Amino acid sequence: MSVPVVSTLRRSRGAMTEETRARLLAAARRAFAEQGYAHSSMDDFTAAAGLTRGALYHHFGSKEKLLLAVIDQLEAEVGLRLQAMADAAATPWQALRRRCQAYLELALDPELRRIVLQDARAMFGDVPQAHQRIGIAALESALQTLIDDGVARPAHAGVTARMLYGAVTEAAFWIAEADGDPPARLAVSKAALDHLLNGLLAGPHP
Repeated sequence: MSVPVVSTLRRSRGAMTEETRARLLAAARRAFAEQGYAHSSMDDFTAAAGLTRGALYHHFGSKEKLLLAVIDQLEAEVGLRLQAMADAAATPWQALRRRCQAYLELALDPELRRIVLQDARAMFGDVPQAHQRIGIAALESALQTLIDDGVARPAHAGVTARMLYGAVTEAAFWIAEADGDPPARLAVSKAALDHLLNGLLAGPHP
């Protein structure tokens, strides 16, 4: 049976649309990482992608929305990395600790430091709400498991997760500041994180 021409055309157009979006995202991601959002020109990354400014407006609407799309892509990758590290931990407690430590360590990654922890902060004041909800949900699930198992003290897992998420993200923003010493700030932040996490324990370190 032959494939209908209309169906083939729709798939072809859909593939072309995705390819165009991917090219714009990749070019913008490189430009934002190397030059920063404020110093990146739409003409620069449309030229790098071999496309027109009209294509950018058609697919993303504005430079700001393109930045949000790049942040979405990066945050999705970060989520997978954090989950993989947590999954590799020996115990649920070590999984929580490693997840929080790893987020702080991301502040040393040049691309994430520039785009997520500097430009997103400057443009939007914080990590986008959708990604905050995902991060908080992961912490809440981990904390509830520890509370149920008697490893962590009884507490409201939801509000504790929000407090922990806020502490870790604010520390990451601090580590990533342009005028700071990121490795030194990371070491200080990790020590403070351990004090914070140890305060949740019901007994000796598991």
